[in-house]
Amino acid sequence: MFSKILIANRGEIAVRIIRACKEMGIATVAVYSEADKNALHVALADESYCIGASEAAESYLQENRIISVALLAGAQAIHPGYGFLSENAHFARLCRKNGIVFIGPEPESMERLSDKAVLKKLIAKTRLSVIPGTQAVASIEEAQRLAEDIGYPVMLKACAGGGGRGIRLIRTADDLEDAYYQATSEAASAFGDGSVYLEKYIFPARHVELQIMADEAGNAVCLGERDCSLQRRNQKLIEETPSPAVGTEQRAKIMALAVEAVKQIGYVGLGTMEFLLDRDGNFWFMEMNVRLQVEHCVTEMLTGIDLVKWQIRIAAGIPINFAQKDIRMKGSAIECRINAQSCGTLKMLHVPGGPFVRFDTCLIEGTGISPYYDSLVGKLIVHAGTREEALRKMRAALCELVIEGIPTNTEEQLRNVEDERFISGNYDLTFMGQR
Repeated sequence: MFSKILIANRGEIAVRIIRACKEMGIATVAVYSEADKNALHVALADESYCIGASEAAESYLQENRIISVALLAGAQAIHPGYGFLSENAHFARLCRKNGIVFIGPEPESMERLSDKAVLKKLIAKTRLSVIPGTQAVASIEEAQRLAEDIGYPVMLKACAGGGGRGIRLIRTADDLEDAYYQATSEAASAFGDGSVYLEKYIFPARHVELQIMADEAGNAVCLGERDCSLQRRNQKLIEETPSPAVGTEQRAKIMALAVEAVKQIGYVGLGTMEFLLDRDGNFWFMEMNVRLQVEHCVTEMLTGIDLVKWQIRIAAGIPINFAQKDIRMKGSAIECRINAQSCGTLKMLHVPGGPFVRFDTCLIEGTGISPYYDSLVGKLIVHAGTREEALRKMRAALCELVIEGIPTNTEEQLRNVEDERFISGNYDLTFMGQR
C-alpha cells in the first residue's frame, strides 16, 4: 500500500480523498492555486504546495508542476479526483515515466476508452445495446451526410471529456452547421480535442448509470445503478439509487451484462457505464467515465462500500475481496448538488445532521467562491430504508442547510424534491425543461 499520495485536485473531492487517506493511514500532499491558499483541502493535508495562479490552466492543469511536487514530497501515487487531469492519458503516462502510480486506469486503456466513438465500437462487440451512431466526423459535410443517414433528430457529442460540454441536440438539418462549429469549439476549449460524433436521439429517456469496479486479477463487480435524469443543460442536479424506473429482474440483468462487458474490454479500476433507458425499458449504452464520479456518494450510502478507498487499493494492486453475491443494496439514497449561483464569501454554515445524512463540502467560514472553477460547493446525501423516507429526509435536510454569504440553488433543489413528478418517480430528462 502507498505511504503518501498527492491529490491533484481541489474543492470537495480533494477533501473527500484526503479523509479516505487519513482513515487508511496514508499521508497526503495537497496542491493549490493562489485562489485556494486558504482552502479546506490545503489545511487538512499533511503537506501543501502552491503550484500557480488562480486560473486552472496555470495551476491544476500544470502537469509538470504537479509531477515535480510529487517527486519533491516523495509521493508514490497521485489521485486526480474528477475533472482536471482525471481522464488525461498524457498525464497518466507522465506519472508512470516518473515512477509514480496514477490512481486510475492505465494510459493505454484511458486512450482507448475515453474516446466515446471508439468505445462504442468496442461495446458493440459485447451483449450491451449501443445507441446507433458514428465514429468521429471529419467535417461539417460528413456530419450532414451521416445525420441524414441516421435520421433527425440526432445528438452531436464531443469524443473526449464529459460534464455535458460539447453536446448539442440537432432537431433539423438547418440546425446542424451552427451547432457543429459551436460543439467543436467548446470541446476543443474544454478538453483540448475538438472531435465530435453523431448518435441517434432517444426520446423520451432517463439517464441511468452503472457503477463498476475491476481489478488486475480479473475480478469485476457492479455496485448497482444511479438515476441521473434530473439535469439542466446536461449538468446533473440530483442523483438517486436505486432508480425508481428499474425493476429487480431488469437490474440484475443489466448489472450482469455490464460486468461481462467490463471483463471483455479489459478495464481495470473504478468506472461508470452510462445508459439511456427508453420508455420500453431498453438500456442503450452511451459512454463510460474512467474515473470517480461526482455522485459516487449515493452508491457508498446504499452499499456501505467506500469507493475512494477501493480505487486506491486497486491502484496499489490489491484485489477486490468480495464477489457480486456479497453486495447488499439496501434502501434508497438521494444526492442533491449544491451549487453557488454567484461569487461571494461564506459568512455562516450550518450543516444538517442526523443518522445517514452526509454533506460533502469544501466550505468553511471565510471561504471565498471565485469565478475560476466549477460552481459545486457541496453534495447533500441522505439514505433511508425506503425512497419515501429518503425523500422526507432530503426535504428536512435541505430546509436545515444554511449557507450565508454565497447564493446557492438550495431552494430550487427543495422545489425539485417536492415536485409531484419527482416524488412519483415518473420523471425523465425533460424534467427541468418543464418547470
